[in-house]
Amino acid sequence: MPRKNHLFTSESVSEGHPDKVADCISDAILDRFLEVDPESRVAVETMTTTNRVVLAGEVRGPASITKDVMEEAARNVVRRIGYEQDGFHWKKMAVDIHVHAQSSDIARGVDAAQGKDEGAGDQGIMFGFATNETVSYMPAPLFYSHEILKSLARERHASNNGEIGPDSKSQVSLRYENGVPIGAASIVVSTQHGAEVSQERVREIVLPHIKNTLAEGWMPPEGELYINPTGQFIIGGPDGDAGLTGRKIIVDTYGGAAPHGGGAFSGKDPTKVDRSAAYISRYLAKNIVAAGLADRCTIQLSYAIGVAKPLSLYVRFHNTGRVDSAKLEKILMELVDLSPQGIRQHLQLNRPIYERTAAYGHFGRRPEEDGGFSWEQLDLVHKLKAEF
Repeated sequence: MPRKNHLFTSESVSEGHPDKVADCISDAILDRFLEVDPESRVAVETMTTTNRVVLAGEVRGPASITKDVMEEAARNVVRRIGYEQDGFHWKKMAVDIHVHAQSSDIARGVDAAQGKDEGAGDQGIMFGFATNETVSYMPAPLFYSHEILKSLARERHASNNGEIGPDSKSQVSLRYENGVPIGAASIVVSTQHGAEVSQERVREIVLPHIKNTLAEGWMPPEGELYINPTGQFIIGGPDGDAGLTGRKIIVDTYGGAAPHGGGAFSGKDPTKVDRSAAYISRYLAKNIVAAGLADRCTIQLSYAIGVAKPLSLYVRFHNTGRVDSAKLEKILMELVDLSPQGIRQHLQLNRPIYERTAAYGHFGRRPEEDGGFSWEQLDLVHKLKAEF
């Protein structure tokens, strides 16, 4: 039986973290392809280091998306994030591009053909999760970790005074009683700062973002509040540490509160089930919890490369379910086409909506008018209620 009284911790990283810079660049390039051709096939990885960005991968798409277009996209991302430092500057950095055509073997397995439906872009397992412990149906430790950094980033962009740099991290440990979060046991926030900014000033800047984000009465004891615990943090971002696409997959999903299939999202077009099936799994889990069928729900899907139908669908309620999970599995297969093409059509994923997902989590965000975060919609709730 799961423990009802415990501590649980999740972390987040800002858009200026070197791995997140890489994710943002990969997704910006994906968006450039989809803007011109919604059927583009893209798998682009990014590495960032001191004044250098390296792009590699395979694509099949419009010839108009040249290396110059990809370089411009990378520079625009770095400029938007706010890097104009000696060790990493959007204008001064070198951009190396090693992107080639997609393998014909992969294309043969994925593309639809006469007598064959569009297949999955790879084999793999994907998970979706939802819980009713926050308004966004996300685990509370990750929810607050993201919110603290988003608040800090908004102030940084608005003030643009150089006191706080783009690179930051947060970590929130919450205390659970009877399975419900009741307050913070400890909080860690580390943020890059200007050379002339004292640690006292850093604490003065950061503290309101913690207090204003947490629920009333949730602040941890003073001794459990760690702001830049190592002291000076001037050199940060890709100058301080190399970054790679896909290295923050737990930050991207559920903060460790749910399983992860292992596949990263950023830089991959939606024929890759690593991404699209993870999105539909979240969509199903969120609608199930919002419909009141369970307080917590995990969905697992699995696929084989080149095969259209999912190999398995599993629903787990974590002892909070109010309906038969086996019956629900059959209903979900009837309500939603879980083939790669069906997922893309249901969530309308062939749109340039991905750069915005690359920082502060792919889940728990608000659906947007242009189709961004469509997997966060609750339009399946009434159908699920009707079935039960």
